[in-house]
Amino acid sequence: MRWISLIATLLAPTVAVSSDAVPSADDLALMAAADVVIVGETHDNPAHHTLQASIVATLDPAALVIEMLTPDEVVKLEQDKPGYHDTWQDSGWPDYAMYLPVFTASDAPIFGAAVPREVARASYTEGVAAHFDGDVALFGLDKPLPKDQHDLRLDLQFTAHCEAMPREALGGMIEVQRLRDATLAKATLDALDAQGRPVVIITGNGHARADWGVPAFLKLVRPDLDVITIGQGEDGHPPGGRFDLIYDAPSIDRPDPCDTFK
Repeated sequence: MRWISLIATLLAPTVAVSSDAVPSADDLALMAAADVVIVGETHDNPAHHTLQASIVATLDPAALVIEMLTPDEVVKLEQDKPGYHDTWQDSGWPDYAMYLPVFTASDAPIFGAAVPREVARASYTEGVAAHFDGDVALFGLDKPLPKDQHDLRLDLQFTAHCEAMPREALGGMIEVQRLRDATLAKATLDALDAQGRPVVIITGNGHARADWGVPAFLKLVRPDLDVITIGQGEDGHPPGGRFDLIYDAPSIDRPDPCDTFK
């Protein structure tokens, strides 16, 4: 589809990384030696979640950090993980059957790192610094992005929105993305301090990318950490950004998201 080819062009990885279907023994050893392992996904691809569950089961981490859940939602999830189905299905995330195996792959405590919708909406217009629940200066959120990175992110948002919205009106999306990245990083540091290493983060590919996602915040705040970033592509097309490891899976049938703008 048109939108896939457009996004694939803009999101080409900044370094060449070979893609495999599953981790090798060397890959798993690399993960096991790390303090933090960030496993990206395309949210609606079941194969990506199967791989995540396998990695979590193999590593048996000290903690899991989950993009899709707030801390309050984690409390409810931990009470009855299979029974959380109905609550999850009302959240707007893809089918819970894909995520439950990830949540049950180990007994590690789960740390929620979702930004509530009302906070995300507010940060869209008011900026990330006004709504980050942490030390704004420590996380570098008191400073604007470098112009080249800001402009590239704006291009990506313009393409992702099918060029149907004014490019200059999408700056708020960048603020929301920064807020989510920083919130995931803060939750990860909290999990490390509370539980030790390794911590596994389950999140979208866009947050997992090393060049400006969660890893960039972790490097800024705690540069001594050993962080491994994992991206998951589809049909031989790697996710955009830089990763230490990339795995590939078949794509799924999806409607063209640009149809909503027609």
